[in-house]
Amino acid sequence: MTAEVPASAVPTLHGPDAERPRDGRGQTLVWDALRQILAERVADTGRTALDIVDAGGGTGGFAVPFAVLGHNVTVVDPSPDALAGARRRAAERNVRLTAVQGDADSLDAVAGRDGADLVICHSVLEYVDSPAAAMAAIARVLRPGGCVSVLAANAVAAVLQRALAGRYAEASELLEAASGTCGAGGITRPGEPRRFTLSGLSALIAGAGLRAGDAHGIRVFSGLLSEAEADPDAAEALLLLEDAAAAHPALRDIAAQLHVVGVRQ
Repeated sequence: MTAEVPASAVPTLHGPDAERPRDGRGQTLVWDALRQILAERVADTGRTALDIVDAGGGTGGFAVPFAVLGHNVTVVDPSPDALAGARRRAAERNVRLTAVQGDADSLDAVAGRDGADLVICHSVLEYVDSPAAAMAAIARVLRPGGCVSVLAANAVAAVLQRALAGRYAEASELLEAASGTCGAGGITRPGEPRRFTLSGLSALIAGAGLRAGDAHGIRVFSGLLSEAEADPDAAEALLLLEDAAAAHPALRDIAAQLHVVGVRQ
């Protein structure tokens, strides 16, 4: 099923359609990066309606806005309740999307091979049984020239968070793991989501035969702040600071999450 709203070559949102996926601090860096990827893909292919697969897309926070822009969107998620939420959200916006129950490591089995211009893989690799298997499946779904947007928890940020909370032994343990050869498999601790270093995440993408592009840090400073410490009056200044820090190598590497784009050659 495809979206019903015509897309423009360089999509923009205005007025009632100005829904943007945002993280907990209201940043739009990932959303803007995805829009830029799609604009370039439209220019390269001449197709205004692109094919997007959101792996682990949940209730459609990213998928529905892209359907509003006229793209053909498929949400793949293991939770039937989440998929029902995505369908409801799409109905509220009067667009259609495909919702399929499935896991990231079998993405090509449910979404098909060589059929996607963009795969969104946000906060998924932390929970799958095998990040390498999931990324390999994603690579098989992508068309040549297609991209995967990977957003994953940063192991270095976890070290800082624990140190600031006075949990020094845990911080030391995580630091040792992050400084070692955790590689593409990420760092795991019992009962906690998997975390990645930037080098490990890039290796994971490259191991699937994709080229790892530029990396950005998401929530560099706000990832270290508790809700009690956040100053509502300084929210806009914090957003501007986060945007400026996102690509700064020294600051990017301590962000709560890492965003890396992989490209199929």
